[in-house]
Amino acid sequence: MGIVASQSFKNIISTYLGFLIGAINTLFLYTKFLSDDYYGMVGYMLSLAYVIMPLMAFGAHNSLVKFYTTFKTRESLNGFLTLMLLMPIAVIIPIVLLTYFGYGFIGDLLSNKNTIIKQYLWHTVVIAISLAYFELFFSWAKVQMQTVFGNFMKEVFHRVGTMLLLLVFHFEYIDLEHFMSGLAIIYFVRMLIMKVYAFTLKFPKLTFKKINNLSRILKYSGLIIIAGAIATSLLDVDKVMLGHYIPIKEIAYYNVAIFITAVIAVPQRSMHQLLMPMTAKFLNEHDYEALEDLYKKSSLNLFIIAGFIFLLIVLNINQLYLILPEEFNVGLYVVFMISVVKLYDSLLGSNNAILFNSDYYRMVLVLGVVLVIVMVAFNILFIPILGINGAGLATFLAVFLYNSIKLYFVYRKFKISPFSPKTFTNRAVYR
Repeated sequence: MGIVASQSFKNIISTYLGFLIGAINTLFLYTKFLSDDYYGMVGYMLSLAYVIMPLMAFGAHNSLVKFYTTFKTRESLNGFLTLMLLMPIAVIIPIVLLTYFGYGFIGDLLSNKNTIIKQYLWHTVVIAISLAYFELFFSWAKVQMQTVFGNFMKEVFHRVGTMLLLLVFHFEYIDLEHFMSGLAIIYFVRMLIMKVYAFTLKFPKLTFKKINNLSRILKYSGLIIIAGAIATSLLDVDKVMLGHYIPIKEIAYYNVAIFITAVIAVPQRSMHQLLMPMTAKFLNEHDYEALEDLYKKSSLNLFIIAGFIFLLIVLNINQLYLILPEEFNVGLYVVFMISVVKLYDSLLGSNNAILFNSDYYRMVLVLGVVLVIVMVAFNILFIPILGINGAGLATFLAVFLYNSIKLYFVYRKFKISPFSPKTFTNRAVYR
């Protein structure tokens, strides 16, 4: 855990710095400088971009991590890296063409409840492409066991850029349209900077030669599209669906609640950057003893830290909402429900890394598709009745079920569990 602890600590610092800046943006600047409608529109635009990002990436960022260590010669590795760079383009070009020729239909479909959505469809596409290639270049750095700069870019850069945009907009140096365009530019610039950094670690040499296990790589990448869609759907489909059922300004209230709970996931997100390549390495080398050790240690460490943050949020949430405009109080119950989900996520440790780097990912993807369908059904059922609380309840039920199945699946196939006597001792402390 030495390299994990060292880089994870630095990643936690940069991630919390990002959340501090994000908190200022989310809780103060957005709520003061933008109307509720446009704040909700920003949340909707970013959520939709994250939902379609896995399709844009074509699974290349995950495939890069999983298969990188299987290529032993320089020539074969260069061929593999060339494939990873080109794969997203195979999906991006058709999507851009589809958006261009079907702009009216797609815009009308998405904006049946809130017409403002149609104006920013191209902004969403640009952000989604930028997100896809950013994740690819971040994975490029991860396989070199260098995650600190990439995590800083992922957590801090765009939030600082957004803060500057909000301030410039507030002092009327730019108008609202320039602000929305500026958001897309920030994500694009972030991707370019990550590209430069990744190429300084290992500069690509384009090689167009036959790649061993090509069919296996493509099959895995295709299935990872589904996996990515599942993961982002569980995180963002609620906001997208809210745009179809309630006034878009209420998405702003939901965004604040989700942001507060996201603080619990910071340690997990930071450690995950290194858990993925290390888990892939242990699986490729069939080192199951090291795999189990990493599983238990990551679960215990994350549960201790996340449990402490969980208590801080739950015990102080009423005081926090006192500093927000009164209309945001409707998100209070969402905070409680999603906080429990985030704590459960942390308890799983490297579970996700094990599943998506093993040969059992296919079955998990099937279960994930079923659960996304269930989540959409829950949203359709609960949002019209409970509003944003219905979206929170749908997310809680779907993610809790999904995590429980993943926990059981790893135990069934690998005979390993993230729990140890220390886990239950720690749990007793928080009772």
